[in-house]
Amino acid sequence: MGKTTRRNFVLSVGALGAATSTLGWPVPGHAKAAGGRVVVIGGGFGGASCAKYLRRLSSDIDVTLVERDSKFMTCPFSNAVLGGMYDMDFITHGYDALREKYGVKVVHDSAVDIDAGAKKVRLGGGSSLPYDRLVVSPGIDLRWDAIEGYDEAASATMPHAWKAGEQTMILRRQLEAMPDGGVVIIAPPGNPFRCPPGPYERASLIAHYLKKNKPRSKILIFDAKPKFSKQPLFEQGWEALYPGMIEWISETDGGAIDGVDVKAMTVNPTFGDPQKGDVINVIPPQKAGTIAEVAGLTDDNGWCPVNQRTFESKLQKDVHVIGDASIATPMPKSGFAASSQGKVCATAIVASLTGQEMPDPSYVNTCYSLVGPDYGISVAAVYRLGDAGIAAVPGAGGVSPKDAGDEFRVAESRYAVGWYQSITSDTWG
Repeated sequence: MGKTTRRNFVLSVGALGAATSTLGWPVPGHAKAAGGRVVVIGGGFGGASCAKYLRRLSSDIDVTLVERDSKFMTCPFSNAVLGGMYDMDFITHGYDALREKYGVKVVHDSAVDIDAGAKKVRLGGGSSLPYDRLVVSPGIDLRWDAIEGYDEAASATMPHAWKAGEQTMILRRQLEAMPDGGVVIIAPPGNPFRCPPGPYERASLIAHYLKKNKPRSKILIFDAKPKFSKQPLFEQGWEALYPGMIEWISETDGGAIDGVDVKAMTVNPTFGDPQKGDVINVIPPQKAGTIAEVAGLTDDNGWCPVNQRTFESKLQKDVHVIGDASIATPMPKSGFAASSQGKVCATAIVASLTGQEMPDPSYVNTCYSLVGPDYGISVAAVYRLGDAGIAAVPGAGGVSPKDAGDEFRVAESRYAVGWYQSITSDTWG
């Protein structure tokens, strides 16, 4: 691969051809005949991509996708729903194309246990699915015991909205009901967590809504980190679009919260007095989805160690873990990274089932953030497998230039929409 400039990479990475070229094989249907049964747990960016590309790489493989919900609502662009730019229909996707176009068997049920010895997945409805290879893409679950006073019941009053759906709408309704001059508190967790720039895009798009509708309001970000992803770009955008509306309190300044009082609607910083909010968005620390823990796929930190070449679990044979749940550092826990991992994992499984050599993998990630409807920023990277595991390719990708003009920011906001439409079409279309 020749040197990839950031501009060329960002413009092309969402396209199907760019995505599939990283697999090392042409698609579709160029693998020799492969039998076998593959079960994929989780129908998000990672699981749906893996199921689809397993069938694209070899139509002889029997692929079953297990997903509890009939529709998947994406976290990407859910912040734009909070900002009043889109409705929930825009971020909602179904599985008809996977069934009808690609021949994936889709089972809407919950995976409640995995018997790795017998190679069976037990479903909540009571039936079991046998497999030759299993892919687990469960996303994240929240550590309900990490913040004193914050549990699942508390999330009905202080929503996390870190899984798109009803939580998104709770937070949206609270913003609509808040008086002008109210205080919105956002409390992001420490690393690692799903979508590192997400809380700061959220602050931006909530500010967009407040600027239009409740301009005397304020947003306080009580952060458990001393710095955050794309920080200079976000802060420059906040100053340009929402001067004085957003205040970020870092971990070093006491921003980390160690407790909440749901009844009083306050958060407790690590030092200083409790802070009252009219709307409080608590994003707690996270771990791999519950089925990964149940199946013995997680380490002491709650994430899943994998062979980063194939994403096969280091703890269970013939079980692969992709997406947010996996340890794929330095790749972020993002939808695009999960999709890229799903394709690499599909290639590894087909290579194994057909007796072919696994090609050297390449992984990609791109992440757009909207600071406002016409103000976009982005980060992109290409990764290769080295002796120590996945590593970023020097000179490939990069971040938006800090001092770009209005025309550039508008263009990136348009690219963000195109990126979203491209990756969701590639995943579920």
